[in-house]
Amino acid sequence: MTKGHVRIGRIRYANLFPIFYMLEKNADCSAYEFVDGVPSFVNRLLREGDIVISPSSSVEYLRNREKYTILDSHSISSAGPIGSILLFSKRPIETLDGLVVLTSSQSETSVALLDIILKKFYELDCPLKSTSEPLEKAVETHTAYLLIGDDALREALAWPKLHIYDLGDIWYKNTGLPFVFALWIARNDWSKEEPALFDRFRKDLDAAKINALKDLRTIAGESSLLSMLSLDGIVSYWKGISYDLGKGHKKGLELFRKYAEELKLL
Repeated sequence: MTKGHVRIGRIRYANLFPIFYMLEKNADCSAYEFVDGVPSFVNRLLREGDIVISPSSSVEYLRNREKYTILDSHSISSAGPIGSILLFSKRPIETLDGLVVLTSSQSETSVALLDIILKKFYELDCPLKSTSEPLEKAVETHTAYLLIGDDALREALAWPKLHIYDLGDIWYKNTGLPFVFALWIARNDWSKEEPALFDRFRKDLDAAKINALKDLRTIAGESSLLSMLSLDGIVSYWKGISYDLGKGHKKGLELFRKYAEELKLL
């Protein structure tokens, strides 16, 4: 860690685009260095200290709580459909018992959530297997595949004949609580060593969220999602995401921790 310098994990999924767009547009980023990667990669960088702050998987936080400080009021969550954490299946989900289900190698929290959904809510025993194969190839040999992020959004438009299950929606229908897919977290060793810089970034992030939610339509005009969704479709997708972290979110996170511990996923 370099004094006066912040290495920040940046996940280039569309769900985080409004926050990073406003952060980079309005904040003085001279002390900020953004390091790109998918969630599983960014989690590892944060855990190992190669970056010091990041939007990171809820599973990463729950597995290593002693390492991290949560930036309160920030998350990637949903109270209902999230739109981009999707199980694609050639058969109804309740008929998958005993079948291997493929999962995206980019994900950690969503894989744990799928395991909980299958076992707790449907009472199914489905081995999960990580892969980086595209959906088109995967469905030749397997019945179901969990995709996340922009891949999930794109494939949902291309495979209308498959059964498509939104994991955020299933969780909410069974628990009545939001599901927290990701949290903004910082390494404790860095936040204690650089409290002023940590506080500065937290204020910049607060401002980025406030400004982004005020101007989603303008930001949508800059989004890569325009190649597959209309402006209204992009704004609708973002409005289905909760970027907050309130009491309900924390209750949902605690229930996720409870279930994950019961299934020895943490």
